[in-house]
Amino acid sequence: MLKKTTSSHWGSYYAKVKNGKLIALEPYEKDLDPSLISEGMIDAIDDDLRIRKPHVRLGWYKDYLKEFKQNEKFALDRKRKKRGNDEFLEISWEEAIEIVSYELERVKTNFSNKSIFAGSYGWASSGRFHHAQSQLHRFFNCYGGYVKSVTTYSYAASETIIPHIVGMSYRKFLDEHTDWESIARNTEVILMFGSLPLKNSQVTSGGVGFHTTRLYLEKCKKNKVKFFNISPTNMEADKLVKADWIKIRPGTDTAFMLALAYILETENLCDKAFLKKYCSGYDIFKDYLLGNKDGVKKNPKWAKKITGIEEKTFYKIVSSINNKRTLLTGSWSLQRQQYGEQPHWMVVVLAAMLGQIGLPGGGFGLGYSAENGIGNPVKNFKWPALNQFKNNVSDFIPVARYSDMLLNPGKKFTFNGSDYKYPNIKLVYWAGGNPFHHQMDLSKLTKASFKPDTIVTNEIWWNSLARYSDLIFPTSTNLERNDIGFRHWEQTVSPMHRAINPIGESKNDFEIFSLISKKLGFNKKFTENRTEMQWLEFLWIEARNLAKKNNFYLPSFREFWEGSFFEVLQPTHDQILLEDYIKNPESSPLSTPSKKIEIFSKVIDSFNYKDCPGHPSWLEPKEWLGAKIAKKYPLHLISGQPENRLHSQLDNGKHSQKMKVKQREMLKINPLDAKQRNLKNRDIVEVFNDRGACLAGIKISDEVMKGIVYLPVGAWYNPHKNENFCIHGNPNVLTDDIGCSSLSQGPSAHSTLVEIKKWKKDLPKISVFNLPVINKKIK
Repeated sequence: MLKKTTSSHWGSYYAKVKNGKLIALEPYEKDLDPSLISEGMIDAIDDDLRIRKPHVRLGWYKDYLKEFKQNEKFALDRKRKKRGNDEFLEISWEEAIEIVSYELERVKTNFSNKSIFAGSYGWASSGRFHHAQSQLHRFFNCYGGYVKSVTTYSYAASETIIPHIVGMSYRKFLDEHTDWESIARNTEVILMFGSLPLKNSQVTSGGVGFHTTRLYLEKCKKNKVKFFNISPTNMEADKLVKADWIKIRPGTDTAFMLALAYILETENLCDKAFLKKYCSGYDIFKDYLLGNKDGVKKNPKWAKKITGIEEKTFYKIVSSINNKRTLLTGSWSLQRQQYGEQPHWMVVVLAAMLGQIGLPGGGFGLGYSAENGIGNPVKNFKWPALNQFKNNVSDFIPVARYSDMLLNPGKKFTFNGSDYKYPNIKLVYWAGGNPFHHQMDLSKLTKASFKPDTIVTNEIWWNSLARYSDLIFPTSTNLERNDIGFRHWEQTVSPMHRAINPIGESKNDFEIFSLISKKLGFNKKFTENRTEMQWLEFLWIEARNLAKKNNFYLPSFREFWEGSFFEVLQPTHDQILLEDYIKNPESSPLSTPSKKIEIFSKVIDSFNYKDCPGHPSWLEPKEWLGAKIAKKYPLHLISGQPENRLHSQLDNGKHSQKMKVKQREMLKINPLDAKQRNLKNRDIVEVFNDRGACLAGIKISDEVMKGIVYLPVGAWYNPHKNENFCIHGNPNVLTDDIGCSSLSQGPSAHSTLVEIKKWKKDLPKISVFNLPVINKKIK
């Protein structure tokens, strides 16, 4: 039996292989809390849904053949509306490369590179060389450029607002979060807005060396850190640390924090000296807080009507944090809602009022437990990556505006203070992303997917994206190729050895783009005449040179490749967010216009956005439990990350499947809401609103408060009869595809109201795990 080191977004493992088959993934021995997501890979890696050969959608192919013969400039209809339901044709690699090369040249020649969208998305591979987005972007930059996407589905609102407040990029901001060791030793109270989602900490973008979040939470508990969980849910991490659960209406965290701020201000408990020395614009914010301009005092009485929380609770919280070393945390889920910039901005303001920013165990953090690495005590080091070259196309979209881009070419949109226009996209190329997981309002996305002439995808399995594509290249998994794992937030490195041969005729993204670039005449620029292993050695030599400059040792490539996991760069001191600025504001000023923490931002105020004013404010969402529409749809839907897979990855694996209810995604509902609707455990229900509906199997749980239902994202989209009805349980048929605000245009999935009722009809059979109709030859 062979045993090969490997890495993934959910952990580091030894792949055990017998007779060419993967039989187990044994966790890295230093990972004391390994993720079980890996179990899904063992059966899924060579299941029936693997794409083993190149395929072309039949309706698209027939029109393409006519165009090719006639050398047409414009595409025919290509049966676009059959995307998602069409038959496919197996073709050779030679023909597939011929087709994609022809289509790229047609679009580039007749419409320019501004009509190619290749932003794609991440999370396909934790390996540094075979990072799908890097390969895709490098390829298209060699070809003249592409329309890109900016920001993320994870934290778009936060990553747009934070640079305005503290003057640093979001990546640097996350890197410099106060570390867990400092928190465990120094913090007395942690106020968790949106909880600490332990299930999310199974994964890290770029890979996990070993899991740490649970261990640090246990250390905090042992050191008697007091936790408050201000959230509509009370799940694993909250129970682990025995947090006091304060049940809050979703989307009202800003109002809650404003009431705390009101008490601090009116009872003279805020640190005025800190606000004056380190912050800008507090007086303007204070006028809003006290109601001097709008006549509304943001006090606990006001906040009770919005949040549903008793007035005495606000005073209890203030009493608990007064004169205590306090850390405020905000989950990323807080900002995935309409006006999502406001709660994260308000976390910073509230922490500033306490005056503990920059102190050990104090201040704030945004995203602890959202990924495993945030808050890990590491010495930050930037590992080398594949050079993607320059993109000569300046057009872009905020990533969550994907459907709007396809549906509205030429339409104006605003983003971060400027106006732009959506490009006219003729060709979309996906490698490493899946919009049918990330994007809100799947009915709208389906309609948007009918617009481009061509959708090309590098994909592993026959998921929804593959079925809505025209040309599909079969792609290998991380276990079928060689790579290097650089873990940024654990600072472990390891070889990622090919454990098994590629399934079927699948190839890695580098091989696919090498073949296309050869056909198009720029193979030398794309590959630089290096093979896969030569690239890995090149990146390792670059890493060694950087390591030498940073005074630490990395072995030779041969020693590294023949070895296992290496741990490097142990921290020499605690990491404390904004510590340098607080210690020396003159010599280490912030890169904001005021050089200080911006409680009021003149820049944002100058944008004149009604949906994102110049200081944190309570803005009433379109959908929340206090809205008029709540009479029709009285349940607030929270669609968080799943615990049994990464997003939608490996939903076809047994580990994900065993947590289904009658093959549907599991929905958690409060006992009182279940009783009111005469529901019992494992009933199948229809979850619905004006946008769509889905089926789910219920679990009655006291982990969600009354008025809340929790349905994880990631169930493979399985429409039935209509595109807005998913029989598998994908919540994004229900979510609204609107931007958080004009500032970030981020996703606002958590601003969603629904109703549920017991499903009494025959249960439709799940079909998304069946192969589409595949032809060996054209009919």
